[in-house]
Amino acid sequence: MSRLYTFFGKPALFSLDAETAHGLSIMALQLGLHPRIAANPDPRLAVSIAGLEFPNPLGMAAGYDKNGEVPNALLKMGFGHAEIGTVTPRPQPGNPKPRIFRLQSDQGVINRLGFNSKGHEQARANLLSRTDKSGIVGINLGANKTSTDFAADYVSGIHKFADLATYFTVNISSPNTPGLRALQKADQLSDLLQQVGEARKIEAAKQGRSIPLFLKIAPDLEDPELDDIAEALTKSDAEALIVSNTTLARDGLTSVNRDEVGGLSGKPLFERSTVVLAKMRLRLPSDFPLIGVGGIHNADTAFAKIEAGASLIQLYSGLIYQGPELPGAILNGLRKRCDAEKLTSISQVVGRSAQDWAKIKPS
Repeated sequence: MSRLYTFFGKPALFSLDAETAHGLSIMALQLGLHPRIAANPDPRLAVSIAGLEFPNPLGMAAGYDKNGEVPNALLKMGFGHAEIGTVTPRPQPGNPKPRIFRLQSDQGVINRLGFNSKGHEQARANLLSRTDKSGIVGINLGANKTSTDFAADYVSGIHKFADLATYFTVNISSPNTPGLRALQKADQLSDLLQQVGEARKIEAAKQGRSIPLFLKIAPDLEDPELDDIAEALTKSDAEALIVSNTTLARDGLTSVNRDEVGGLSGKPLFERSTVVLAKMRLRLPSDFPLIGVGGIHNADTAFAKIEAGASLIQLYSGLIYQGPELPGAILNGLRKRCDAEKLTSISQVVGRSAQDWAKIKPS
């Protein structure tokens, strides 16, 4: 299927505007037109974090399945978890189109979607309609652009989805919602995590289980800001950190769309996001799990994220350029690395290159 995608599927999709192509890919998954990875997961790739048992470290990042329409299909493709969203309390259209731009020579993507979302009610209905409710499905929560209280929007999401989410991600790192990234600052972040934590306690009592909470940050933070985030996390009850969202940097790009406004993802994000991942690995307790996102497009980049400090990894933009067999190829490559290094668990290499990565100054 990879050759079919390269010679037929990719040219066809790339002949369309990016957002139309994205919609068609969702439709294809709804129809079952996707590769399937057989059961029998390799136990060496299993990962335990935040009280959850992941069959492998690879997940679908938020941003693809925004409204929870195809999590089951994503899990069948080989992903060990699928993160839907970002979901906002009220439906909102997002920014004017066009708002997604391929950077083909750089294998990157710039988007300024602006949290386009059908809202909590539609996402909840979609998740309730899942015929198979097994598997790890996280819900990435966001705030409405017109909200006067961002924290209240996140709290609303906790209450709305507590009976459906395997875990929650608080997304405060999108560059396309004005004022949102300010929540990464020390005082605002501590207050946000406290409010969300209180909502989780209420829901834990109702549901009879505690739903893990992850935080997602930007890759464009300076060292003092990373210090503040690390301190806030250690004082909160959050269970993991996702590094990172898209970047505003444009260094080294060659594509015609390089100057479009929005967040950059794909290959050009790999180094920057991995450096920040490593820096956070060194700032947080060794047992605090990190999830590495940004620029993963093959098994080597996936393994590098793990060596830099990630217990889990996620991708999205890589699928656009590599096709739907990418999850299977990455998992096969990780198995080969386990063979080559005689690993009994992929977790044995988590963070072993963090010191080296943290010294790199992104170009």
